Amino acid sequence: MKYLLDTDHISFLQRRTGLEFANLTARIARHSSADFALSVVSFHEQVIGAHTFINRAQTKTDIIRGYTLLLETLQGFSTAPVLPFDIAAIGIFDELRVQKIRISTMDLRIAAIALSRNLVLLSRNVGDFSKVPELVTEDWTI
Repeated sequence: MKYLLDTDHISFLQRRTGLEFANLTARIARHSSADFALSVVSFHEQVIGAHTFINRAQTKTDIIRGYTLLLETLQGFSTAPVLPFDIAAIGIFDELRVQKIRISTMDLRIAAIALSRNLVLLSRNVGDFSKVPELVTEDWTI
């Protein structure tokens, strides 16, 4: 395992359209599927997104779409290794908090998982993630 996909890269893969998707899939195709992992934190973020969509649904079509998003998220995450937010990651997370790294809690958790496993984080959010010492990030959508 070499790479951890951030939630934004996962979202491009789920959409299956656009230049970002084409660029990302071309880069992924150069590697073994065993080189990639997802995080339980990204799963959490996507479930929250689907939940919010369902709660705000105004029509039956919107409700169906929300549950379709939730099902697609579940199916997508069941096809790849999903890394936990475990004791090693929480230790790094706590150290980063002490250092007063100013990024969102979810992003800091994802960064901690990548650092705890010595993985490159694939993300478009290089601005925020660059604040995390020793975290290596790459944007494969460009």
